[in-house]
Amino acid sequence: MEIIPGLGVNTVSIGDRRSQVEERLGPPYHGPGGQRAVYTTTPMLVITYAADETVELVEIHYSGEGGPAEVHYDGVQLTHRFLDDVVADLHALGYTSTPSDIGHDFHAGFSVWSMHSLWARDLDPEADEDDERAVSEAVSVAPYAYFVEG
Repeated sequence: MEIIPGLGVNTVSIGDRRSQVEERLGPPYHGPGGQRAVYTTTPMLVITYAADETVELVEIHYSGEGGPAEVHYDGVQLTHRFLDDVVADLHALGYTSTPSDIGHDFHAGFSVWSMHSLWARDLDPEADEDDERAVSEAVSVAPYAYFVEG
């Protein structure tokens, strides 16, 4: 799934009404009517709605299947890779970011992050048991200000 920085993905955009999202994706399997709703897509989408029922944040989680089933942007696989590698690849393409407590917020309008629910051995069976490299587990898409002012 390809992200559109600052906007979302091709099926869900910042500012879409909940009814539009559910028309396209069907009802959420978790969180119907709540501020956060989880949809059964591959990869999984978690949508945060504002009080007026419009999309304010689009989260896309890793699928674990690799390749096209993961989140991408500008030729870079963003999820289910080592976070430092993802950030290095994006910086090499000229995208700038600021570090956060869980990842990196990119000025283009997205964030890559890890909650450390995966570990290095999930990607590299040869990794030492004490390997602390973070695995990029998800991407959040919204205007940059959402991440730094929120």
